[in-house]
Amino acid sequence: MTETQPISVLVVDDDEFLLAEFVDMVLATEGLSLAGSANSVATARAWMAKGNPPDVAVIDLGLPDGSGTETIRDLVAMSPQVAVLVITVFCDEDHLMQALEAGARGYLLKECSQQEFEKAIRQVHAGESPLSAAIARHLLRRLVPSSPSTSAQPGKGMPPIPALDALSRREIEILSCIANGHSVPETADLLSLSRHTVSTHVKNIYEKLAVNNRTQAVNRARATGQLR
Repeated sequence: MTETQPISVLVVDDDEFLLAEFVDMVLATEGLSLAGSANSVATARAWMAKGNPPDVAVIDLGLPDGSGTETIRDLVAMSPQVAVLVITVFCDEDHLMQALEAGARGYLLKECSQQEFEKAIRQVHAGESPLSAAIARHLLRRLVPSSPSTSAQPGKGMPPIPALDALSRREIEILSCIANGHSVPETADLLSLSRHTVSTHVKNIYEKLAVNNRTQAVNRARATGQLR
């Protein structure tokens, strides 16, 4: 009986912390294997030029030396069999449509959980088109008529993020360290705190931002203007 080959995944993201998070998610998931990673359009193109395409390419749209949409278009042109999954902070219709027109099969927001990340990779590999729930709700609101009392105001786009408890100065310092790729022990050393104190603050940050992991915390804090 032939064993099922793992799904090979290429990850492209310019944020070193998030890139490491996504790489770790791939490595920690049974049935997935890491084909490679890149932090820019140039490094992604150099990787693709090696001629060993992955099964799935997870690509960010905001890259420092060009558009992730261009990278998608280039990859699809070179290897049409590759299933492209966008992972981004952009939750508007314009970015979604541009990515899909370039050849992306799925569109995921960076605040996703590891389970959502894994599921979306398997779905695009199977020929499906996964969308983050927030994106799907936005499209449904545009396609399905609603009553005046519930319809969105014209020009407002995506609904605002619900009001969240503000992070304290210390919590922002800790989250900034985490956003820069530091572990809890490293953050404790940098801020001259105990590891227990940092862990407690991290737990409080998660509760205030209504998230479950570091990636979600960083993206939610950035989206709400509490973290640059």
